[in-house]
Amino acid sequence: MSDGLVMRMVIALDGITPVVSRTLEVPLNIRLDRLHAVFQAALAWTDTHLWEMSFGRSGYGIPDPDYGFDGPADARKTTLAQALEGTRRKTFRYLYDFGDGWDHSVKIERIEPADPQLAYPRIIDATGERPPEDSGGPWGYPEMLEALGNPHHEYHEEALDRLGEHYDPNRQPDITWIEEKLASLAKQWAPKPRRAR
Repeated sequence: MSDGLVMRMVIALDGITPVVSRTLEVPLNIRLDRLHAVFQAALAWTDTHLWEMSFGRSGYGIPDPDYGFDGPADARKTTLAQALEGTRRKTFRYLYDFGDGWDHSVKIERIEPADPQLAYPRIIDATGERPPEDSGGPWGYPEMLEALGNPHHEYHEEALDRLGEHYDPNRQPDITWIEEKLASLAKQWAPKPRRAR
């Protein structure tokens, strides 16, 4: 039974320095498409690319035959509790943007009863500014940072265009902005009160 339970998890962007991670609490019965929306808000991704969550050998996403992406199970029809059912795993994967290949490790910290005074999903902690969209993935992003810091680098102008003159990979995320985004999702997903007849 997953009603009334929340999961604390840490999502971290793989292969990136400095570390980019978010500690989140979400309802255990959240649908996977909504968990994707939580990850997008927490990391300030723009939700403009295909994505997939992997639990062992099972993959979930939004099938899109127009793009040839019809292999994963439909995330809109599966909850986090269902995806974890029968597995003893303490981690799962989240891949965003198949081109750049932003791979995230998600570590489950604990499952506990929800606090009725709190709204979920919610953020507990945030470390590191995520790389900009379309910045080359874990392989191209470090080169782009190098080019940004070196006016003589052959790709310096391109790095300026992609990252901006004042981009700082060491800047910490605006946790208040993330809290507002997640509060908006919680309000949007809250059960609607029944109307009296």
